[in-house]
Amino acid sequence: MELYLALKLLWWLLLGVLLMGLAIMVGMDMGVGTLLRFVGRSDLERRVCLNAIGPHWDGNQVWFILGGGAIFAAFPLIYATAFSGLYIVMLVLLWTMIVRPLGFEYRSKIASPAWRGVWDWALLVSGAVPMIVYGAGIGNMLLGVPFHFAWDLRSYYTGSFLGLLHPFAVLCGLLSLALSVHMGASMLMGRAGGAVAERARKAGTGALLLALALFSIGGVWVASMHGYVLEHGPAAAAAQTPLQQTVSLRAGAWLDNYRAHAALWCVPGLGYLGMLLALLALRRARPTLAWWSGALAWIGVIGTAGVALFPFMMPSSSDPSQSLTLWNAVSSRTTLLWMTGFAAVFVPLIIWYTSWAFWVMRGVVDAQELEHDEHAY
Repeated sequence: MELYLALKLLWWLLLGVLLMGLAIMVGMDMGVGTLLRFVGRSDLERRVCLNAIGPHWDGNQVWFILGGGAIFAAFPLIYATAFSGLYIVMLVLLWTMIVRPLGFEYRSKIASPAWRGVWDWALLVSGAVPMIVYGAGIGNMLLGVPFHFAWDLRSYYTGSFLGLLHPFAVLCGLLSLALSVHMGASMLMGRAGGAVAERARKAGTGALLLALALFSIGGVWVASMHGYVLEHGPAAAAAQTPLQQTVSLRAGAWLDNYRAHAALWCVPGLGYLGMLLALLALRRARPTLAWWSGALAWIGVIGTAGVALFPFMMPSSSDPSQSLTLWNAVSSRTTLLWMTGFAAVFVPLIIWYTSWAFWVMRGVVDAQELEHDEHAY
């Protein structure tokens, strides 16, 4: 295999790993925010929830940075096309991500029920909206995004914000939110204890049942959806642009990779396995197993979309033949080599540091200590 082709495939896999890490780690924090007003019936219980993820939520944001940086450097055409065309979506995501840390830092500064209530709602919205946007974004990749290129590769977005709210994209957004709620519920079961843990267990169970239903409905929907087929283009290892290929649409084409390689059905199988194991773990009140099973579910769900799309990364509904694929949207060979070197150092370091932080700060949050700790959230 040529080195450039191997690097392209490696960075497709690494981007998938980063998206999975983002969904698992950031999704857990967002899930706690979404659940805050439902599992915390008093101010003290809500403070317990916030302090359960207090040592980790800001560190987990590194997955956002890694994901954005990887797209910027490894897939610059996707970065430029998506961040300019989907500008309103990016602003909504940015505003919620700005409000969220303010909620953590300012909520407990004033002992006023009204003040804290406003920030509780802010944390709920800033937890739910990004996960809905995340899932809807993946759903829109399967639907196709309305953009095209000029002769000089300037991209033009021809859609609208409301056009992105296709029912299938909304379904994907709700699936993302459901899995996020489960991850947050599993975290609270292990870190909050008492009545909060029991409410979190019930919320996580409901979220998983919803996720199972949405994942199944989405699979049936994708099977009948018009997918993209790369009919002709330069060799995969060649440097190329989106103006050098021919792409067609065909009903059911998103399942072609699964039909060609039966072993790939194991990927959606991982999604179902993770959800079912998580349900069993929640029933038996085993939060650690529930959390890891939820992570497995996320890997299966995101992997299912990635396998279906391959080699497409951002299909164009305006001009299918100008769709962005792994072969034409990637950076140069030299850039990918440098990035591989940096990733080999920093990704294991981040995983090690995150694991260390969770191990050191393990255990149940003591509600009584929070009342006398001026540094707690």
